[in-house]
Amino acid sequence: MTAIGATIGPISRGSVEIALQPSPVTSQQHGFVHGGIVSALADTAAGYSALSVMPPGTGVLTVEFKINFVSPAIGDRIIARGRVLKPGRTLVLTQADVFAETAGKEKLIAVLLGTMMAVEDRDGVSD
Repeated sequence: MTAIGATIGPISRGSVEIALQPSPVTSQQHGFVHGGIVSALADTAAGYSALSVMPPGTGVLTVEFKINFVSPAIGDRIIARGRVLKPGRTLVLTQADVFAETAGKEKLIAVLLGTMMAVEDRDGVSD
C-alpha cells in the first residue's frame, strides 16, 4: 500500500478504511485509477477488517474475492471501506465498498465480496 500512496483511515472492530489520492502511478491509459489498484485497495480493506476480529497473534489471507466495477475510478480520492459480514474461527466473509470522492461527494465505483482465512503459527518461512 505504501508503494501506491495508500493510507489507512478509521479502524474499528470489523471495519477498516483505506484511501489514496490518484496519481499517474495509479492510473491507466484513460486517466482512471487502474482496476488492479482498486482491487488491491478493496482486498486490503476487506482483509484488515477480517484481521480486526481475529485473536492476537492470528493473521489472515485472502482465500477468494469477486469484485464488480460499477463506475470509472476517477476523483480526488479513492476510498475503500472493508467490513466483516460474518466472522468465523477459520473463514471470515467480508465486503469492501469502494468510492470515488470528488469535491466531498462520494460515488460508488466497486464492490468486493471476499473470504479471508485465519492463519496461525506461521513465520513466513516455507518448510
